[in-house]
Amino acid sequence: MRKIWTRCILLVLMAALLLPAASVSAGRHKAAEQLAKPKAKILFVPQDNRPTSCEQTADVARKLGYEVIMPDKELLGGLQQKGKPEQLWQWTQTQAEQADIAVIASDSLLYGGLVASRKHDIPEPVLRQRAAQLSELQQENPRLKLYVFASLMRTPRSGEASGGEDPDYYIDYGEQIFRYTALMDKAEISGLSAEEADEVMQLESELPAWALSDWMARRQHNVDSTKVLIDEVRKGAIEYLLVGKDDNASLSQTHRESRWLQTYGRDIQPEHFQLVAGIDELGLLLMSRAVNAWEHTVPKVAIRYNEGFGGRTIPTYSDERVEATLQTDLQIAGGQLVSEPEQADFTLLVNTNPDGITGEANHIRDWEQAPLNNGLNRAGTNAFMRQLRGLLQSGCAVGIADIAFTNGADNALMRHLEQENLLFSLRSYAGWNTATNSLGFSLAQGMLAARMPREQSNALLLTRYLDDWGYQSNVRTTLAMEIERLEDPQIYLYLGNYEADMAEKATLLLQDFARRHLPQLANPGTLSLSFPWHRMFIADIKIDAAGKNGRRKE
Repeated sequence: MRKIWTRCILLVLMAALLLPAASVSAGRHKAAEQLAKPKAKILFVPQDNRPTSCEQTADVARKLGYEVIMPDKELLGGLQQKGKPEQLWQWTQTQAEQADIAVIASDSLLYGGLVASRKHDIPEPVLRQRAAQLSELQQENPRLKLYVFASLMRTPRSGEASGGEDPDYYIDYGEQIFRYTALMDKAEISGLSAEEADEVMQLESELPAWALSDWMARRQHNVDSTKVLIDEVRKGAIEYLLVGKDDNASLSQTHRESRWLQTYGRDIQPEHFQLVAGIDELGLLLMSRAVNAWEHTVPKVAIRYNEGFGGRTIPTYSDERVEATLQTDLQIAGGQLVSEPEQADFTLLVNTNPDGITGEANHIRDWEQAPLNNGLNRAGTNAFMRQLRGLLQSGCAVGIADIAFTNGADNALMRHLEQENLLFSLRSYAGWNTATNSLGFSLAQGMLAARMPREQSNALLLTRYLDDWGYQSNVRTTLAMEIERLEDPQIYLYLGNYEADMAEKATLLLQDFARRHLPQLANPGTLSLSFPWHRMFIADIKIDAAGKNGRRKE
């Protein structure tokens, strides 16, 4: 009997000793499950199939721990590919049932994409009906937070500036249409002089009536559809609506329509509706807003500029000062402006030219007027670097909006960052496309990257350096000069039979660039490059599985 009691006591003691261990083990498993579980599920409908619009925007939220689902690219629009609004709407309805947040480009659901919004022949009743569908989405999914961004059609300054993204007749009459609408805009704002009134009459006699009528009617349809979206905000169906002015100018039809819509929505608080400069960066700005709202976080942000014009710079393709754009972008993204970097969670440092002039990244010829992007120091280069060093030495989380040049990185700045081993000391960087694109993208990415693991933010930086610095400012410049020798400038806009050869050359050039400048990518041979819009301006840069595993940690 004594032996039996002894065995029972031992069993009880062993169970007592094992229970805490089992409890701790279960707790660890539960904690691991919680870490692996996404913070929330975001349904994301991009405005088109470009890498910056799709994966590069989604990846920022993913690296912060969110699940981001996107439709198949076959449903999205491109330069020549028409999106499929009806199928895209069905996909959106199905996926919304399981989503917590939706960030939606209305251009995709209404027209089939950004470029399609400029060329479509969709009847106005159909557009109105599609715009109203977003209200149904929210009614069917009451807990879904719905964030929507739309575009105001751009007004290119010329047929050449349209890049083939507008109706064909714009190639011949674009410059006259731009001037005509600029005068019409001015007439409504301040009136015209006698000479300007005569110019309007002259333009009306020169422009084919059918072309002007087609262009203006389509724009009116798009304005009316946007008004439906504004009405949905009033109803409470849309949590937040953001309307972007694409490639805007101070006097233009785009600027004119923005005044109309601003008046139409003036009763709505900026917490729910804003009309801003830019378009391609709006997806990430809204993603940042949605994530910050989900986490009940208001990041504190400080903004610093290079010497000279700095925040007073009005960059190419915009109608407002940089400081005004950033003030609005910060409001969109859900941050709070603070005066000192020491008080901030994130500091954005803006690289501008001291004289306030925005250059072109591919500009390297001494005989052309504009800042040269040849990698040599310019006025303001050293001053900018002094600011950056000071912020980093103070322990600030810093991002750079590189807008000294449009459509690519500042080679002088990047040379300093490389030589001083500061490339991956940043939290964000952007130097692609227009200044407004880079400002909004770097701000939004930095606000989120400042609170993600360094390895994750470095992966985002590598993407930007390969694209904005490696390809846009250097590889594309080399290939553009080669195309010039072919004496057919249209090849730059549409590669045609040259595409395969150019993609192969671009891949080899980018691989070589990475070997020389980005040793953080252990195996540059895994890089590949293609042209999803069949033109030089947009590149899709891939790193295969071996390349991703081969990234070196800082």
